[in-house]
Order: sequence, then C-alpha cells, then structure tokens
Amino acid sequence: QVQLVESGGGLVQSGGSLRLSCAASRTIFSSTALGWYRQAPGKQRELVASVTTGGRTNYADSVKDRFTISGDNTKNTVYLQMNSLKPEDTAVYYCNIYREGVWPYNYWGQGTQVTVSS
Repeated sequence: QVQLVESGGGLVQSGGSLRLSCAASRTIFSSTALGWYRQAPGKQRELVASVTTGGRTNYADSVKDRFTISGDNTKNTVYLQMNSLKPEDTAVYYCNIYREGVWPYNYWGQGTQVTVSS
C-alpha cells in the first residue's frame, strides 16, 4: 500500500507564505503527473496546480503568479510554494500522484489544512 505523506500546512496571516511537501511512502513507478488540489468548506475539490513528466505546469487562475509547483516524477515528490496568501486560499490541500499506461495508479494524500487569517 502506497501512502502520500504531506506536510507544511498551518496558520498564516494574509500576505504570508507556506510551503507544502508531499512524498510517496515507498518507491513506485514514475508518475505521469503530480498535482495539488484544495477543498474549502462547502465547496468542491478544485485543482490548484499540476506538473507533468515533461515539465508542463498548469495553475488555477486564482493562484497564478503567487503559487509555484515543483517536483520530481521519478522520485514522486511534489512541492507547492505559496506566496502572498489570501484568506480565500483557506482550505484543505491534497496532493495527487497518478500514472497512465502500464502499471497505472492514482494516489491521494490525506490532506493538510491551510488557514489564512485576515
């Protein structure tokens, strides 16, 4: 059983920064993409940012120019640097690692709370 271990969440004031980390608990085949999602109370889970094996990144419009995703598809580690945080960024953040094709998988982290105070 593979687990994704997340860390780095917490409470920060508006305008502050946090860095989230996520790593697979054991070695697995290289992933197709690494990503971060978030879910605020009463809202659906949404994609925050993702990065593919080829290095292509994708960001939600609401976090562009503030958040930066990075990671290693061979080591299955992913990070999210969050700057200029706003109260509307408050949510539980989940990392996701998936692989398509041969030996596919789709793993989720347990979630880490990010709270931004005004």
